[in-house]
Amino acid sequence: MLLQNLPATTHGQKREYPYTPRLCPAYILTQENPKAEIGLRNIQSCIACGHCVAVCPTDSVIHSEFPQQKVHTLNRDILPTPEQVMELCRARRSNRAFLSSAVPEEYLRQIVNAAHLAPTASNGQEVSFTLVTNPDLLKQISDITIETFETTVKKISNPLIKPFLNLISPGAKDAIPKLSAVIAKQRSGTDAILRDAKAVLFIHTPTSSNFGRQDANLAYQNASLMAESLGVSQFYTGYVCIAVDLNKKKKLSKLLNIEGVIHAGMALSMPAFKFPKYIDRKDLNLTVF
Repeated sequence: MLLQNLPATTHGQKREYPYTPRLCPAYILTQENPKAEIGLRNIQSCIACGHCVAVCPTDSVIHSEFPQQKVHTLNRDILPTPEQVMELCRARRSNRAFLSSAVPEEYLRQIVNAAHLAPTASNGQEVSFTLVTNPDLLKQISDITIETFETTVKKISNPLIKPFLNLISPGAKDAIPKLSAVIAKQRSGTDAILRDAKAVLFIHTPTSSNFGRQDANLAYQNASLMAESLGVSQFYTGYVCIAVDLNKKKKLSKLLNIEGVIHAGMALSMPAFKFPKYIDRKDLNLTVF
């Protein structure tokens, strides 16, 4: 990695933004006062977040991780207003009534790109994505989920295990009715898992990732808002994620050649109808200190 010292002035312009050293999360940049030269220390600690490059108004930062073609000027004139963002959040619903048509490839690409732009712990950028649109694979995802639930219910219902169930897995007994209902619905011919969605996006990280689940869910949120802005319906594949945790043989990961841990999944399709209204949530529960 190459990071050059920055002069106090560049092209005759006075550099007066004392916050520059403070914006570096690795504390690599130093500056004694607003007019002093910006120095460097412990550059081996750089996490390549790009803050120093993105903030410099004179393009004076030379960083080997960010050549010129990777640096872009942000157009703040087209950013949504706070009111527009809030309206988008109000519009977001887990719609499960879909059209039979496929989600346009360009929409799927934008959704994945938005997810990829999400922040990650220490800028690790260890999040990967698997997008499934093949109908046969989508069916297998539902089948693996149901088979996992059936195996789980059978184990929980075992008379030899029942007396010790609360010690082994508190609350597992309460899950039997819910899992059984999902199984029955699926076996009757209704897709209770993916609701006939035309695409599923899985978000996963290496097993060694310390903040994999957190990073994946940040990526999910980006993808969800982008999908909403595009008019694509989506819902969190909670049943599939539960089955992923329960299935120790990692059948789903093996089916999709996913190495690491699946943390989140999003079912995607074009909506059969749109919601012209939004409903208030329960009263906000907020504690301020």
